[in-house]
Amino acid sequence: MKYQIGNTGRLIVARFEDREDALKNITDIAKKENIRSAVFYLIGGLRQGRVVVGPEKEELPPKPVWREIKESHEVLGIGTIFWQEDEPKIHFHGAFGKKDMIKVGCLRETSETFLVLEAVIMEIEGIDARREFDQASGLTLLKL
Repeated sequence: MKYQIGNTGRLIVARFEDREDALKNITDIAKKENIRSAVFYLIGGLRQGRVVVGPEKEELPPKPVWREIKESHEVLGIGTIFWQEDEPKIHFHGAFGKKDMIKVGCLRETSETFLVLEAVIMEIEGIDARREFDQASGLTLLKL
């Protein structure tokens, strides 16, 4: 185990409008505000998205199992922001539900807002963390 201790920095509250790309907007905020480390929460609606719901088998490198969100879903989840070289990288896991259909997984690529999606971003100060590509897993992982 590796860990560091930091402090809470700025708090940012954002509202994403219908059809806006939530993950891109969070990335844009991180760039504009130079947020190097943060945790964030999302709550609201998602119209469209791609979600990884686990690996096909427990082996390295993992082959992701994808699920599509093709219509409005409620969303609630938590994510982190850490930079890989010159770009902020988002890692977000959430629950996505509509009626009796529920998906839980890692939202990647597409993330189109339905009506409104709220974000609360909490900056973490004093942490020297980054994302680096890990050859063994084939994933970009957190490095402390």
